[in-house]
Amino acid sequence: MVEYAEKQGLDLPFTDYADLKTLALNSVKEKFANVGRYARAAVLQVAMLIIGLVVAVGLFLDARWQMEGDPHAVKDSLYALVSQELALRCRTFYRSFATVIGAQITISAINTLLTTAFLVWAGYGFVMVLVGITFLCGLLPIIGNILSNTLIVGVGFTISPKVAFFALIFLIVVHKLEYLLNSKIIGDRIKNPMWLTLLGLVLGEKLMGIPGMILAPVVLHYIKVEASRNKVSDLASDESQSRKAA
Repeated sequence: MVEYAEKQGLDLPFTDYADLKTLALNSVKEKFANVGRYARAAVLQVAMLIIGLVVAVGLFLDARWQMEGDPHAVKDSLYALVSQELALRCRTFYRSFATVIGAQITISAINTLLTTAFLVWAGYGFVMVLVGITFLCGLLPIIGNILSNTLIVGVGFTISPKVAFFALIFLIVVHKLEYLLNSKIIGDRIKNPMWLTLLGLVLGEKLMGIPGMILAPVVLHYIKVEASRNKVSDLASDESQSRKAA
């Protein structure tokens, strides 16, 4: 092999059998090390997913912060008061999340309608299947569009590279228009101006990437509701009473 490569003017990463054996062993060790690292990361993500599901089901079945019959519990204790305040914040955040998801259904329907028109125009097969997947993926803000867009472009390649190219251009335009849809539709639901919601999406993406964009409208609505609970005068009076008591 080495002699043939020298005759053809090719550079090999080894000069004899011993070098080839060493190169092969090092490559295998490196690949197995990467596989082990990816496997550990995957196991950790699966474990966190299972824990999250168990916590969600547990909260749905029994959202109490304290078990009955606790001998150390007293009425109006610090733990009870903190638990009540945390439960109130959790309910507020849940309502904010439900409000934003309701708007996301509307956005997904608009996105699906535009995508359906393109699929019919481009002559795609299995249009109903692609439309259903597009709508379901659209329920996930941002990341859902990436999944459905990847599928549509991939199917476009089975028709022709030209169709796949047009699909990519169309989906990029629709993806960018979703910024405006998010800021307009979600902004109307959470009673925020369009520019503020759009700014929240941009800041969320800069701070946390795709998860930041998903949570940005929810957090924006939550902050607004939480900050609107009490008047500034009430907070000032509570603070003065606390100082007098201290």
